[in-house]
Amino acid sequence: MSLPVFAPAIAANRFGLGARPDGPAPADPRADLLAQLDRFRADAFPAVAGSAAVTARLVALRETYGQDPAARMEARRIVRKQAQDDYSQAVRARAVTALTTATPFAERLAHFWANHFTVSADKLETLGLAHTLEVEAIRPNLNRRFADLLLAVVRHPAMLLYLDQAQSIGPGSEVGTRAAARRPRADGQPPRPVGLNENLAREILELHTLGVDGGYTQADVSEFARALTGWSVGGFARRGPLARLSRDAPDGAFVFQPAWHEPGDRRLLGTRYRQGGATQAEAMLATLASHPATARHLATKLARHFVADNPPPALVARLADSFLQGRGDLPTLHRALASAPESWAAPAAKVRSPWDWLIAALRGAGLSDLPGFGIVPALNALGQPPWRPGSPAGWGDTAATWAAPDALMRRVETAQRLAALLPAALDARTLAPRLLPGTLTPTTANAITAADSGAQALALLFLSPEFLRR
Repeated sequence: MSLPVFAPAIAANRFGLGARPDGPAPADPRADLLAQLDRFRADAFPAVAGSAAVTARLVALRETYGQDPAARMEARRIVRKQAQDDYSQAVRARAVTALTTATPFAERLAHFWANHFTVSADKLETLGLAHTLEVEAIRPNLNRRFADLLLAVVRHPAMLLYLDQAQSIGPGSEVGTRAAARRPRADGQPPRPVGLNENLAREILELHTLGVDGGYTQADVSEFARALTGWSVGGFARRGPLARLSRDAPDGAFVFQPAWHEPGDRRLLGTRYRQGGATQAEAMLATLASHPATARHLATKLARHFVADNPPPALVARLADSFLQGRGDLPTLHRALASAPESWAAPAAKVRSPWDWLIAALRGAGLSDLPGFGIVPALNALGQPPWRPGSPAGWGDTAATWAAPDALMRRVETAQRLAALLPAALDARTLAPRLLPGTLTPTTANAITAADSGAQALALLFLSPEFLRR
């Protein structure tokens, strides 16, 4: 398949993170994208606070609960401040990685999967942990099977704490039956079940694998939640009422607690899974990871993110088939996406999200670092702080999410601030055709030429219809 004249723009902007003025255009944009998948390095992300260190602070805070209220409040303030610092450093590290990466397509994929498996930094337990899921679970598994990625994500402390799985207890487990025996109801009714939390099971089925129309029922959610009981995080049961019936483990490490696990066989999607401790839920995850509904769900989301808000059904079908034929191999799926004719059919089909747009502008200005530019406040103002969508569903991925008038006004203000900080020698007239090869319109080129100042010309470039889309 021969590629259109605007193929370099599609490679740089649709699949990448925006062109850089110091980066030569590849002779074969599609081949370059595919080669990036092999060159991706998970350890290229700068060092940031890891989940073990962050979890250790949370464990220490938990152990202050028996102290006086003033000491507890002060401990929470300190931990929150440390977590906020960790978050800000991680955002800067992610932005610098996006500015300097030699594999922007693979970097975009890491961002995509991080949003697919969202952990939102909204509460104290996840503020300093949300970024660690991307760094420790997603990036190292980007070139493996989806089943590997799914298992790594579900076992990670950020996900276990975010969706309240870490202390989910089976009502029929040893801990559950003992707790129920201690709490008989005054009205003579049987004791209420204690401790079972269905949040993680529901989100895995609805968001991470099958999708909302994937054919599962509430009974499947409950059965899956029972199978997941006992999946927890090291350090959180070291003291307190659960300590005597719990295994110890290093802070933040995955730990299976047999005494919390609901005994018995379980049924999910009509299949029986025998009691096997932690392996019961692992077997369910493996089934979900290879299910045809999961293939359709992931194919639709990938095609929507990279190609079109309403992706071509034929493309979705081929991606789903690629996923199933490749037994969930992610590089196979990613190559199918980058090789599809629909992916190269039309320029600028998608509205850039605030993160994509700001990173593209910073790359377009040739920046490799962020001195003097507050990336966290800027992304907050634009409405898309990383790892903070406020919902397990993650950030929206269509024009309706990002193209509202007030959102565009915030981009105008940000573009003007950024342009004012850039060197006066940066010439938007020579920059524009390099950032928008084959897609720069005469209208935009003329507006840049007629600008009253260099800063105004740069702002006009970043706010042009061609640059706002990818």
